[in-house]
Amino acid sequence: MQAHAQSIEGLESGLVLASGIPEPHGGTPRARGGLSRGAGMIHSALDWLFGLLSVLLGLAVFSVIPVLNLLSLGYLLHSSARVAATGRLRDGFVGVRKASVIGRVLVGAWLVFLPVRFLSGLWQDAELISPGGSSSRLWHAGLVWLTVVAGIQVLWACLRGGQPWHFLWPAPLRFIRWAYTPGKFRSIRDSLAAYLLSLRLEFYFWLGARAFVGTLLWLLLPVGVLMLSLQGVPEKGGALVSFLGAVLLMGVAVYLPIVQTRFAVENRFSAMFELREVRQLFQRAPIAFWLALSTTFLFAIPLYLLKIELPPREIAWLPSLLFVLFILPARMLTGWALSRALRRENPCHGLVRWTSRLALVPVVTLYVVIVYLAQYISWDGTLSLFQQHAFLLPSAQ
Repeated sequence: MQAHAQSIEGLESGLVLASGIPEPHGGTPRARGGLSRGAGMIHSALDWLFGLLSVLLGLAVFSVIPVLNLLSLGYLLHSSARVAATGRLRDGFVGVRKASVIGRVLVGAWLVFLPVRFLSGLWQDAELISPGGSSSRLWHAGLVWLTVVAGIQVLWACLRGGQPWHFLWPAPLRFIRWAYTPGKFRSIRDSLAAYLLSLRLEFYFWLGARAFVGTLLWLLLPVGVLMLSLQGVPEKGGALVSFLGAVLLMGVAVYLPIVQTRFAVENRFSAMFELREVRQLFQRAPIAFWLALSTTFLFAIPLYLLKIELPPREIAWLPSLLFVLFILPARMLTGWALSRALRRENPCHGLVRWTSRLALVPVVTLYVVIVYLAQYISWDGTLSLFQQHAFLLPSAQ
């Protein structure tokens, strides 16, 4: 039962602090306590950084998988909403400790299965030299046995908390004692189910799906006008229609990041279309929103360069990782700006408001020009006008 209690703690919190480190001969209790706390702080910091890396990689991988990429959008919006609710940027790093558990398990399993992959190569070589021969059969039997042992080792390491040393040392005596523990499989099932529920994948997916639909409705008119200017419109009229579409897109782009974050805070689909409330929020914190929106547009512009050439399927998540690295800070800044607006009751002075609006014009103009030109370098052509990474899915696809 003690092993199972530690497995629950490791799964739910994602962190098992070091209980202590060996002290040198003659050490005092105070020195031991200080060293233990220092080791625990270092371990916690490294675990948090590893969890953050796991979050970023997970978002990048989900971003290139159809339907599941809505999880990435939902996470980014929820991150922005958390910052808006608390006003603290650090609260935007949601689920880092839980992601650290998954990351440790994946890395640990990869290390444990290294001998399996090596033995698999030897078996394949033997099969090429003498198909069905005795040597090939022996290598295959050894491969099956080692695969089973590695699988048990990975499972046992996860039950012990998923720390790196758990994958390196199997603790066989402890495993034997645990094997005789009654009700262990039911407890494992319950703790695993609790951990999966704590990831809130359904919540992120539903949030991302609604935001995706609402954002498309916002972009439908300006992008539709831009596409109309390129499809069968006379040359003279096409320039005018393109200008109209660009102006409409500029107007939408200024408010859409704020609309999305407010939707994530309110968790109401109708909040996606409450423009009057968003305008009032902008008036309360115009400088903060100018900083957040400028960062959003400027960070989105370099990402269009990644659409010049379609990456191979095997490394499609690498460009998406850059998208996440750019978009996550922008989302968090938008949440920070919204938190400042929510904490103020009165609008700022008119001079401050109009100065912030005018300062946004060159930034959003540059963004719209890049979006318009991206259709000529993207493999999706005019459809790339809908692939606006400042608002939609964080993916290079």
